[in-house]
Amino acid sequence: MTYIRPQSIKLITTNDGSHSLLNTELDETYHSRHGARQESEYVFIEHGLNYWINCNQQNHIRILEVGLGTALNAWLTLCAPNVQALTLQYFAIEKFPLPAEVWQHLNYATTHRELFEKIHSSPWNSWQSILPTAHLFKCENSLQDCSIPDLKFDLIYYDAFAPNKQPDMWAFNVLEKVVQCLAPGAVFVTYCAKGQLKRDLKNLGLQVESLPGPPGKREMVRAIKM
Repeated sequence: MTYIRPQSIKLITTNDGSHSLLNTELDETYHSRHGARQESEYVFIEHGLNYWINCNQQNHIRILEVGLGTALNAWLTLCAPNVQALTLQYFAIEKFPLPAEVWQHLNYATTHRELFEKIHSSPWNSWQSILPTAHLFKCENSLQDCSIPDLKFDLIYYDAFAPNKQPDMWAFNVLEKVVQCLAPGAVFVTYCAKGQLKRDLKNLGLQVESLPGPPGKREMVRAIKM
């Protein structure tokens, strides 16, 4: 397993009191400095997960996450009350897993700490039962090389580092790869609102909308596969 080097990671406290990490090699944070938890709750939970659940009367949901990172999005999803009644398959991609000496210091899980630790400590590259109705697959690979299962995902959290830091993660062919994995009516949600991203998603057949962003960011993007 290829862990990210602890010496290249610095623990920081964002403006809402929740932790994030600074990758000193990229000079890029894992979350907004204005608030890590509030950004994840706003972008991925409110405008992704809750939006999909409100629009669909289903007893199951399949989620694809690009960039597991600190597992904040996964943990918030598993903790969400409206997910408890659903059967969940959660497929998360992360090329550089965080070592325990890093993630154990994150302060998100003041409640449900056992669940947060279970997400991080569960084995990689196989389906694992996280809750009675929730299964998690953590793929230790790049998105470009990862073999994504043909599950026809209902929701994708696209949470890669910013385009100016990791432009290859936002290339058209990479976006095309994940869009092909989405079911009709699926939701693509990301903090990024670059014009090129919106044009690429439209060219891939998605209906794109710009939404007000979380604190410190003017816009975010949500797109629906038609």
